[in-house]
Amino acid sequence: MEVDAFAERTVLCLFDVDGTLTPPREKIDPELDAFFQRLRRKVKTGIVGGSDYSKIAEQLGEGDDVIHKFDYVFAENGTVQYKDGKLCSKYAIQNHLGEELLQDLINFCLNYIGHIKLPKKRGTFIEFRNGTLNISPVGRSCTLEERIEFSEIDKRERIREKFVAALEEEFAGKGLRFTRGGLISFDAFPEGWDKSLCLDLLENDGLEAIYFFGNETSVGGNDHEIFKDFRTIGFTVDSPQDTVRKCRQLFFDEQTPES
Repeated sequence: MEVDAFAERTVLCLFDVDGTLTPPREKIDPELDAFFQRLRRKVKTGIVGGSDYSKIAEQLGEGDDVIHKFDYVFAENGTVQYKDGKLCSKYAIQNHLGEELLQDLINFCLNYIGHIKLPKKRGTFIEFRNGTLNISPVGRSCTLEERIEFSEIDKRERIREKFVAALEEEFAGKGLRFTRGGLISFDAFPEGWDKSLCLDLLENDGLEAIYFFGNETSVGGNDHEIFKDFRTIGFTVDSPQDTVRKCRQLFFDEQTPES
């Protein structure tokens, strides 16, 4: 792909990952992957995901492939930022919150999880990332079947919703935010460190418009802040196929998928 073929692109399509480009924690469909590379010839493309870069790479490519397939890659809610294949900046949650508050948060979560009774529990209940803590009552080491099982229980019993409510009460006024994402977890991070953080980097890049596509755009979802930001044109999608349909309509004037 020739670099100068992209010189005049002044529109950016920015995508969430789980539920928007792929099913949660699964690999992108090769046909959809090919479409987004085709889209990149018309507009700039970027991703902003809650997971760390290694997990995003597992879903969208291999190794450093992803940072060259998209013009922008924002991992961990945009706190790890890549542009044109190069790392631009990386935030550190421990430097911002301080060790005392960070440990209070971790200890509260571990204690709360210890009182949740589930059919199954697995490992990695708190995943420490650069810009967030990812908290999973069932544990991120669960299988796909266990993930789906927990998701169905969570829909009925609102386990994550109640957990977040307890955290918001306990840490009121401490500068923390909590948002759900995916099927089994939610994120805790400093106020202002949501996905809209990446828009600060984009402001000086001469873009005429930023289209954002995400599936968790309602209040409490981890796409909500960037979806409603005045700097983006937001679209709610319900699957990767829906994302492709909307992009076809917007940029190729196509109402149905290609044969």
